[in-house]
Amino acid sequence: AERGAVRRPRREPRPFLTSGARGRAAARREASMAQSGVLLTREPAPQAVPVSELPMKVYEAALNTGPDSSCGLATAGFRTAKYLTEEWHQHNYAQYHQAFADRDGSERCRHESQSLAACTAALAQRTQEDSTTKLGQRLQDTHFWKAELQREIEDLTAETDLLAAQKVRLERALDATEVPYTIATDNLQCRERRQPADLVRDQVETELLKEVELIRNVQELLKRTLMQAVNQMQLNRDHKQICEMDWSDKVETYNIDDKCGRYNNQSTNIQFHPSSSKFEESASTPETWAKFSHDNIYRAERERLASINLRLLIDNILHDTAEDLHLQCAAVDEAFAKRCEEMEDAKHKLEHHLKKTLKEIGDQENNIAALKQAIKDKEAPLKVAQTRLYDRSFRPNVELCRDPAQFRLISEVEELTESIESLKQKLLEAEQSLRNLEDTRMSLEKEIAVKSNSIFIDRQKCMAHRTRYPVVLKLAGYQ
Repeated sequence: AERGAVRRPRREPRPFLTSGARGRAAARREASMAQSGVLLTREPAPQAVPVSELPMKVYEAALNTGPDSSCGLATAGFRTAKYLTEEWHQHNYAQYHQAFADRDGSERCRHESQSLAACTAALAQRTQEDSTTKLGQRLQDTHFWKAELQREIEDLTAETDLLAAQKVRLERALDATEVPYTIATDNLQCRERRQPADLVRDQVETELLKEVELIRNVQELLKRTLMQAVNQMQLNRDHKQICEMDWSDKVETYNIDDKCGRYNNQSTNIQFHPSSSKFEESASTPETWAKFSHDNIYRAERERLASINLRLLIDNILHDTAEDLHLQCAAVDEAFAKRCEEMEDAKHKLEHHLKKTLKEIGDQENNIAALKQAIKDKEAPLKVAQTRLYDRSFRPNVELCRDPAQFRLISEVEELTESIESLKQKLLEAEQSLRNLEDTRMSLEKEIAVKSNSIFIDRQKCMAHRTRYPVVLKLAGYQ
């Protein structure tokens, strides 16, 4: 070559490759260049170098030859020529860009994931808190109706018991009328055996006939009233059963909602129920739910008011009939007394003890009234304590604390309850004592009748039975 000619860069000799190896190497070069995104479309630009003599070649070693060289199948798939600097830079830039793009996409995905996770966590917490609040409100509504039903059940139970007591009074009064009726008819029959001289229609016989007619009318009235009481008691029990069933459902629902309200994300007894998030076809609405309990309470209150009115009517009937029988009995006794003045001395001795017994009965009755008033006086403090406990049970969340006031209120209720129970026990003893006194009084009256029966025929056949005439308390059904 001439000195001024431009020299091409000297290329290293390529290793010897077979035709198959050359084809595979070319395919791998094209794939590698396609992956790196760089295509060689032209030869590298020639480089100008200053003209100078080439040094003498001393020794040229054989390249890519021998068993340890890189020629042959060991270099299959690798480019045999060296890359250009531009290719190297382009390859690095492509790697930089790809790394930046991947990092940017990953960072953006990471921020979006964190934002979405925070948003969904806040939404889930708000939703759960709202659901818990709704459950708490539902618990309050359920507790309100449950308390109303329980109060109505207790009132209806108490009313039914009072009506049952009135029914017992009616039965006792009805049974008690048999004695006056027997006495009056027996007196009439005994007076029919009087001697012709005395067999006259006097004032005693007239009063006895009035007494028989009065007793018959009283018995008919008591039987009709007794039937009404039985029917009303059945109605009370039926409505009480309806309220109890509703109350039982409310209690079960309250326990379920209370358990649901206590669930949280750390609960161990929670699990998936995919099919539970649907409305039941037979489910009620809040309006129909409240109306159902309201109607039950309304009907129960209506029957309770009817029962109260019936009790008042029974009390008035018993009082009036007992008073009428007593007045008629007094009229008959007065007529008999005019004919039985001879036995006043023996009668006065027994009446002395009877008077003391009656005085003791009056004192005992006053004692019973005082005990009942004492029991009634304890009801207001008990209501106050129980109302305080009831109102304090609505303290929200952690405010529902077992503080000293709570323990003192509970102990106050227990003390008042014990006091009432003690007074009731003493009341039972006083009533038993009163019954014993009444028994003693009856014995004295019978003894007076026995004494009177031993002297005159009228006393023996008539006044002996009339001394067994029931007292006003027995005619009123109290005994």
